[in-house]
Amino acid sequence: MSSKTPISEQYVSPKRASTLNWYFKGLVILAIAAFMVTTGIVILHRWINPPITWLMVDRYFVNNSTRLKPVNRQWVSIKSISPHVVKAAIAAEDNLFLTHNGFDFESIRKAQEDIILGKRFRGASTISMQVAKNVYLWHNRSWTRKVFEAGFTVFIETLWSKRRIMEVYLNVAEFGPSVYGIEAASKKYFNKSASALSKNEAALMMTVLPSPLKRNPASPSAYMKQYQQRVIKTMHNTGDVKL
Repeated sequence: MSSKTPISEQYVSPKRASTLNWYFKGLVILAIAAFMVTTGIVILHRWINPPITWLMVDRYFVNNSTRLKPVNRQWVSIKSISPHVVKAAIAAEDNLFLTHNGFDFESIRKAQEDIILGKRFRGASTISMQVAKNVYLWHNRSWTRKVFEAGFTVFIETLWSKRRIMEVYLNVAEFGPSVYGIEAASKKYFNKSASALSKNEAALMMTVLPSPLKRNPASPSAYMKQYQQRVIKTMHNTGDVKL
């Protein structure tokens, strides 16, 4: 009687083995190249301001309400942004910004619990994670994007200073339809430079971020005013912010 040879012992032609080996080496080279290119781009952005973001591209070409609408954006140094704005951003978006390494694991845990319980949950994205998403990635919700977002967050936290992360964040954040960055938003809504924003104005500006296409700080809703007061209260508890 004849018996079949186990698969593990079956003959693999040298040609097929060579092809598989070539594919494997190609994938390794591709992964190394992608890592090096990504590292280089993130390093450059430590000093060179990102000229455009994926969100701007999406809003300009895809979103119905902002399609082909000119982008309103003016980049300014963090030295030209009111300290109230920096404190308001931390109070509203990321209380642990100065101490974490890119991830707020407690907020992530609470968000996961809310999802399991079917509750409405507040986003667990840190300012660093938002910069990673806004500058380098697309904006649809998917696990694939979340994985890339985590990777870019590690790059940013490792290669940039907290001061640079905040500077980029405040210059690329969306504050209204086709309005990006705190300087353009300040001039549009308050007719002044970001350096002149008051504490109340800075806090009100941050209430726009969760829904920038619908909220207008120049004409705030009752909810925005309530949210503004919560941000101001948190600002008082935050203390001095040194970047």
